[in-house]
Amino acid sequence: MATSQGRTALSLTSCALLFALLTWQVVIDGPLRGADERWGRAVVGSRLPDRAAEFLADLGNIAVAVPVLAAVIAYVSWHARRAGTFRWWLPGLAAAVTMACVPALVAPLKSMITRPGPPGMTGEGGFYPSGHAATAAVAYGAAALLLLPLPHGAYGRRELVIGCVLLNAAIGFGLVRQGYHWPLDVVASWLLSAMLLQVMVLVVARVSRSTRRSSSRTPSC
Repeated sequence: MATSQGRTALSLTSCALLFALLTWQVVIDGPLRGADERWGRAVVGSRLPDRAAEFLADLGNIAVAVPVLAAVIAYVSWHARRAGTFRWWLPGLAAAVTMACVPALVAPLKSMITRPGPPGMTGEGGFYPSGHAATAAVAYGAAALLLLPLPHGAYGRRELVIGCVLLNAAIGFGLVRQGYHWPLDVVASWLLSAMLLQVMVLVVARVSRSTRRSSSRTPSC
């Protein structure tokens, strides 16, 4: 247990430090920002058809990603309640709260950093980090985490994780390809989302452990 908590703490710290580094480079117009914008312009010129890229980018819309998470929350909660799981509502509630944290964190960061968007995008700033990428990463990531404990075997769990990673990578590529965001906007959102999802897992695990300990100490009648 201590080893697992140590790994999680290390992962959270690494994500936070990398997010801080990227944000610093964007704010001071450092060399990493210059490379990012050159790469972004190269991706915009890629051969992926506009319709396919737009479809991928649209998967990060709130109107698409949030209903997917809501459906998974409903299904997992129903499954847990049917199985008689104590506090069957906890994982779904944690996922919903985590999803609600996305705009609460992204909007102030956009206002503070005010990074201009790629050529053709209107507005003076507010593109870092990407709200669409963060919405997709948290919604689909939380959905995958909720589905992982269900009985579908080690192979199924691995494929679920791989599918979630590939889906978010495709959405990020679509956002950059369509000129909606620079690559670092997307990467920063992934780091922020990874931190949120790890906190979600920690909270659910800690509450579940404390509940089991309390139940074991309760004398039977």
